[in-house]
Amino acid sequence: MRSADVNGFVFEGQQINLMDLRKGIWKPRQLDAALSFRKSIRVSEPEPYEDSAGPDGLYRYKWQGTDPMASTNRAMRVAMVERSPLIMFYGVDKAVYQPIFPVYVVGEEPELQQFIVALDDVSIGHWDHRDVIDPGTARRYSRRMTMTRVHQPVFRSAVLEAYERRCALCSLRHVELLDAAHIRPDSEGGEPVVTNGIAMCKLHHASYDRGIMGIRPDHEIRIRPDVLEEEDGPTLRYSLQGLHGEQMRLPRRRAARPAGEFLEERWEKFLSTC
Repeated sequence: MRSADVNGFVFEGQQINLMDLRKGIWKPRQLDAALSFRKSIRVSEPEPYEDSAGPDGLYRYKWQGTDPMASTNRAMRVAMVERSPLIMFYGVDKAVYQPIFPVYVVGEEPELQQFIVALDDVSIGHWDHRDVIDPGTARRYSRRMTMTRVHQPVFRSAVLEAYERRCALCSLRHVELLDAAHIRPDSEGGEPVVTNGIAMCKLHHASYDRGIMGIRPDHEIRIRPDVLEEEDGPTLRYSLQGLHGEQMRLPRRRAARPAGEFLEERWEKFLSTC
């Protein structure tokens, strides 16, 4: 979602901005509670606040500034008391955001100048009844929700934006058929950051994950030798065999290009299966 779409929202004949492009927290004049908060771009610019999941697995969002009585911080407390749903806008590129809705402010840690945010209704219940719910179970659930509702969609959006919403191998532009393929898998500690991702159509993503196709550290595409020798049909011939020896497309911004160490690591795994 682009900022022009975010702030062109009309409700009952009134234009209501959904996000403040200058500040992290936004409260429209029509509301007492905050409506949204914003995360910064992660690719080439540092984040202004150190927001992350806490020890209980719930998300943390820093105050606006350091004044606890700033209007935006007070608006977040109103949302906390009223349990009003908010929108979290996560920046994935300049003026491009991944909206995550609904989320809820469930608590505050004044000593750390931050709010505690639940990403779903079940996490709210965990917070409200944390004295009787097993902390380990609640923590594992909340962390899984953070991965499912925040990290995965943000990772996909950021990677697709970096590759201009095209498959890096065949240039397919149908976004509904595109994935953000991990170079270093989740199961091996791969983080959901742009430099660990490549935009691929679903066919090439599956081929990459199953070792049918590999990408050298110099970005040359290679197809497994036995697959190169197969005779099947036009899909195999043009969509896979035809890519052998070609170069994958890279993001324009160097900061968004695949990390060399990840490509090297994955390439070695590919060679071991050939």
